[in-house]
Amino acid sequence: MARKRKTDGRTPRRTLWFRTLIAIAACGAAAGGLAAYRTLSDDTATERPVTMEEASRLALSRLNLYQASPVAVALTATEGGGVVVRVRGVVDYRTHRAVGSYQVTGASGSSKSAGASGPAAGQLDHGLIVWDTGGLGLAPAPEGDNSPPWQQAERIPRSGWSARSYTTDPLDAGLKLLIELGADRPDNPLLLAQSGARWLERDRIDGRSYDRFAGPRAQGATPGAGSDGGRSPLTYWVDGDGGLRRVTMRMPGLGTPTTMEFSGRDGRAKLPEVPWATG
Repeated sequence: MARKRKTDGRTPRRTLWFRTLIAIAACGAAAGGLAAYRTLSDDTATERPVTMEEASRLALSRLNLYQASPVAVALTATEGGGVVVRVRGVVDYRTHRAVGSYQVTGASGSSKSAGASGPAAGQLDHGLIVWDTGGLGLAPAPEGDNSPPWQQAERIPRSGWSARSYTTDPLDAGLKLLIELGADRPDNPLLLAQSGARWLERDRIDGRSYDRFAGPRAQGATPGAGSDGGRSPLTYWVDGDGGLRRVTMRMPGLGTPTTMEFSGRDGRAKLPEVPWATG
């Protein structure tokens, strides 16, 4: 991405819990073949540690995202004070680049810019967004252009993007996690199981069955401690083939978690080169 510029005193910050979380999620030892999917619980079952078959499906989910690239995604982040940011776009996990559109809304129809930290303004804010492992960039959406965001972004010159590094805000934390979820190999299922991944429940989304898993605990977390029982801030919805449908991330001090939805491969999408172009 283009060189990041610090804006309004928003300096890049990373909390220890988030760094630890990413480190655990990025474990990369290749797992063996995926065991056949089988039903081991019903609607009345209680939370429990994952089986090795379930851990194998969870471990495979990051590779499945990588192989499906570019993947259609949607992110919803609650920033506090009634402000909600919604992003819809595509992620290419082979290049770790993403592009989409964003909309910021607030209480009583108020809103603020996705690049600002002050109180909500009175007018709806929306535009284009690109992001990668290092930060994000924002640009106004071209008037009257109804083409997909990735096509709109290609027509905006590099100078038209306002770039910055990530902060610890819910939107930034969600975008950073979202870009890092895909991997070119499966995780180690044994490590996932040993690190506290748990089966929570079975849900149906759009008529399809998914197992809901709590991810591995952050390093140093004590099982059963705290209001969340020491559970990971991350929750995953995974189908019988290891396909990832949804991820939620609880943020400190916020009651509503950041939500990431995955809608499968978007074969039409072609990520623009302009925002990352040099020279």
